[in-house]
Amino acid sequence: MFPAVPARPPAPSRPTYREPHPVRPGAVALGALATALWLLLTGLIGQDLRGYALSTLLCGALAWAVAILLARVGDRGVATGIALAMSAGWSITTVALATHWAATGDWPLW
Repeated sequence: MFPAVPARPPAPSRPTYREPHPVRPGAVALGALATALWLLLTGLIGQDLRGYALSTLLCGALAWAVAILLARVGDRGVATGIALAMSAGWSITTVALATHWAATGDWPLW
């Protein structure tokens, strides 16, 4: 009585794009914790503010190199944690240097 309606072919599904190395909160926390420990251990090497600042700058450069390497070939979450903690460590060092400079008028890195 009613003519059969030809079935429509299924619509092509839309592509989904996924991150090959997703950033997980646990990995970010692990990277930040490891970097905080790294900053603590290398910060204890310095005998004064100048030594602390120089060791923090050196360990920061090494930590950033590791973060860049991990972002390229490893876990991006850990790389993010390293970058966040290292940025906080450099900020603390900058505040310590600026406070000393403002209080004494002597720049401690020369």
